[in-house]
Amino acid sequence: MMSTPTMVRRRTVLAAAVLITSGCVRASSTSTSTSATELVWATGGIAAADQGPAVEIAKRWNEQHPNGPKVRVEPLPSESVSDTYQLLTVELNAGLPLFDIVDLDTIWIPEFAQRGWLVDLQDLRPDVERTSMPGPLRSAVWDGRLWAAPYTTDAGILYYRSDLVDKPPDTWEELIEVGRRVGESNGIAPFVADGAQYEGLVVQYLEYFWGLGGDVFNSDGHSVLFQLDKAQQAAEFMRDAFSQGVYAPGFNTMKLEDARRAFQSGEAVFMRSWPYAYQPMNATDPDSQITGNVGIAPLPTFTGFGPATTLGGHNLVVSAFSRNIPAATEFIKFVSTSRDMQAVLAQRSRAPAMAAVYHDLAGDPLMALMAKVLPTAKPRLATLEWATVSAEMQQQIFAAYTGIREPKAAVKALREILVATVADQ
Repeated sequence: MMSTPTMVRRRTVLAAAVLITSGCVRASSTSTSTSATELVWATGGIAAADQGPAVEIAKRWNEQHPNGPKVRVEPLPSESVSDTYQLLTVELNAGLPLFDIVDLDTIWIPEFAQRGWLVDLQDLRPDVERTSMPGPLRSAVWDGRLWAAPYTTDAGILYYRSDLVDKPPDTWEELIEVGRRVGESNGIAPFVADGAQYEGLVVQYLEYFWGLGGDVFNSDGHSVLFQLDKAQQAAEFMRDAFSQGVYAPGFNTMKLEDARRAFQSGEAVFMRSWPYAYQPMNATDPDSQITGNVGIAPLPTFTGFGPATTLGGHNLVVSAFSRNIPAATEFIKFVSTSRDMQAVLAQRSRAPAMAAVYHDLAGDPLMALMAKVLPTAKPRLATLEWATVSAEMQQQIFAAYTGIREPKAAVKALREILVATVADQ
């Protein structure tokens, strides 16, 4: 794909972000700008690898608004959540009007709102509250005000080879037993997921930790719980799975797309991922070797405990530096409250934030599963310090499960960091 000027500028800014902290950058907003007659929609996360939903939605907006402003879709980095975060913090802190609408990971809403980078959307709140599911709606609110319009929601799910496994496992213990037996007889790994030292590792670890009855913070986020016995048990579960060959080879370097490619190439019995992977592996990716043999189910539980999966998703925000805030606000209302626009997401293996769409598509196996798992999905803590918490968790858990550090020492150090972080807020 040919790089646009904006994409080239973003790569330059991203490279600079390695050397520059977001608090140091100040630049004139007149250096680069978008026109008030065009809205630039920056999309990131998993969706950046496949611009299908955003491009289709923008096309429909443009058809319905022949006199403008037109919406143009621009991708943000998709290989790493950290890359996207760095780029956005540098550009927004500099006050650059390079984009009007941002597809923003839900975990960043508090920080970006607090820094004054987002437009207050309280006027949209009645419309958003009427159409959005409770979980996505909560993720769009910070300090009592609406800062985003829910776009997609998400929850971790289990993928399995339906041609090799009669039914999905109910527990992690069963997954390991079945995965080993079936994997050995077929010459493939029991389980694959994204174990690289990045945000995806935090998500997985939390699912094990929550699944064992643990919690990181209390309900108001001002007190650290992080029970050391459960934290250690979760880290030891990962260490044992890694050292004993439950995880596929290369697990410690895999990101989401690496894991998907391994699974769809027939290299594992089970995979933990998000809903986005279903349609490519089962229909649209010509490289998939398991089309028609992809089963989906809720994540397993630990024996004696209830379900645990992470609530994810992306919301749409309006940049405070947009040159056409009214039109950008109208666009995100169009996307988040229109049944037709939300259905576009469902048709492309993304989980809509609108409850009504799940009723419309009850016969779709992926949408039926999401309707089942989303009500119990747990969000990561909404905090101004999530970037710090996540970075420390990535470092300590990676060291623990790969054998660099003993799990007991790693989770103890992590708890001390969590306590210090909360005390500084």
